[in-house]
Amino acid sequence: MTDPQARYGIDLRLLGDLERQNDRNGGSDLFSYTRPQTGLVDLQTLQDVQNLQQALLLRFLTRQGDLAQLGHPDYGSRLYTLIGELNNATNRNRAKLFVLEALAAEPRVQRVISVDVTAGARDRVDISVSLIAIQSDTPLNFVFPFFLGGRQ
Repeated sequence: MTDPQARYGIDLRLLGDLERQNDRNGGSDLFSYTRPQTGLVDLQTLQDVQNLQQALLLRFLTRQGDLAQLGHPDYGSRLYTLIGELNNATNRNRAKLFVLEALAAEPRVQRVISVDVTAGARDRVDISVSLIAIQSDTPLNFVFPFFLGGRQ
């Protein structure tokens, strides 16, 4: 299964900015585009590495337990527990732990190379992730901001 589509799947695009996404954009989580061949409007999809990146961001941005009624009690992360906390070394280490827990639960992640959490602004940490996806030799690297003060 070396085909990226088979490896990572295809899903609807739910996040607008895979590079700087920091919340779920409640109420506006579907994106559309105009098909060039027909001029008709359709829903945007993501595939390959972008689909995995979106899946990971959604896992980080979802409160663990929010999907329990849908049969997924462990889906999500505990990052939300840091909202309102100080941007100090202890809480940055907690953020790293919560990200590592979420990555361990994602079946498409073969190996985590590194997770680094650095102080951004007073109420923001920047989380850098480097990992190897299943059946891949190329690292997937991305950074996402997490706001300790809540939604920005």
